[in-house]
Amino acid sequence: MFTGIIESMGSIAEAKIVGGDSRMLIKAPVGYLDGAQLGDSIAVNGVCLTAVEFRESGFVADLSAETLNGTTAATWVVGQVVNLERALTPSKPLGGHMVSGHVDGVGHLLEKRDDARSWRLEFEAPAPLARYIAQKGSICIDGISLTVNEVSGRRFGVNIIPHTMSHTALGQLQVGGAVNLEVDLVARYLERLLTAREEQ
Repeated sequence: MFTGIIESMGSIAEAKIVGGDSRMLIKAPVGYLDGAQLGDSIAVNGVCLTAVEFRESGFVADLSAETLNGTTAATWVVGQVVNLERALTPSKPLGGHMVSGHVDGVGHLLEKRDDARSWRLEFEAPAPLARYIAQKGSICIDGISLTVNEVSGRRFGVNIIPHTMSHTALGQLQVGGAVNLEVDLVARYLERLLTAREEQ
């Protein structure tokens, strides 16, 4: 589990096709991986990856065909900046919301405009995810826990404060760019509970 509060930024250092899927080296800042162990989960742009090897510059992860098909990971290129968050521990403050790192779908940035010292970003979600996105609810975009400001059909808007813009990869996102979306866990479980009740 994660909080959606980005701890650091890294970059894609290597990306190789291995046996039909991918193996990547994610470069991390010096000291960021101190104490990390093989098998630990690390969210990269909101995608939960398992560290299978550590190198001086970062960690190696295997990305399955499922991950490549359902997230933006297939489009990651060497040098691309990515958001990093290590898995939640009992002592870690829960500053965002509960995030699984299991991406629900890919959305796209439709509009980006200044709003005083902040920025307003408008995204379009895949149709199947739209019903889970609610005004003042939570959403995870490329691993970042954000509050939804407004919703209109498949479109929704968020407000990005200067700190978030400068301390995450959102600052480099351009209109038309793809992002990983994870909807609120509560919304998904609530729907499942209601569906299960109807099926009885």
